[in-house]
Amino acid sequence: MGDLASESERVLVERARSGDRTSMKRIYDCYSKYLAATCSRFLPDRDELRDVLQDSFVKIFSSLDRFEYRGAGSLKAWMRQIAVNESLKFLRNRRRHGTVEYQWELPDVVEDDQEGEMDVGNIPPEVIQAMVKDLPEGYRTVLNLYVFEGWSHRRISAELGITEGTSASQLHRARAILAKKIEQFRNRRNDG
Repeated sequence: MGDLASESERVLVERARSGDRTSMKRIYDCYSKYLAATCSRFLPDRDELRDVLQDSFVKIFSSLDRFEYRGAGSLKAWMRQIAVNESLKFLRNRRRHGTVEYQWELPDVVEDDQEGEMDVGNIPPEVIQAMVKDLPEGYRTVLNLYVFEGWSHRRISAELGITEGTSASQLHRARAILAKKIEQFRNRRNDG
């Protein structure tokens, strides 16, 4: 389902605020795939993704009284921010409880220093998404926050508890790894 028309979106939010389950389901049906895609950029594991998506919708529906409608797209943007925050909260909790090794150090896979924009050309979006999901967690998180969410290194560093320099370094290294993966993909495709 696509985005809701702005007038029906406003009405659905009002109804959902008053506990109307049909309106909540309509909002969920309309935006769940979009929010799942947003969360999947941070959490490639499907079970973790489902948990965070569920937590996101619980937060969304329990916080609707704080949502301020500002026109078409404002609900989607507000919900996206909640999904991003819930994804980051999950990663912080996992890191804090030591259930995963979380390293901000550079692995020895990047040899050449590739900077600038990556030419993804005609590489299918799902291939690029898989490449991003395959990045080490720290690199993937910073890349997603900086590139897709438009966050500054200052905001990323505050949110993740790292320095701005570490954030910038992670972004640089993530881009270098992606550039190398893109080059390898093209070489395999050209050889085949």
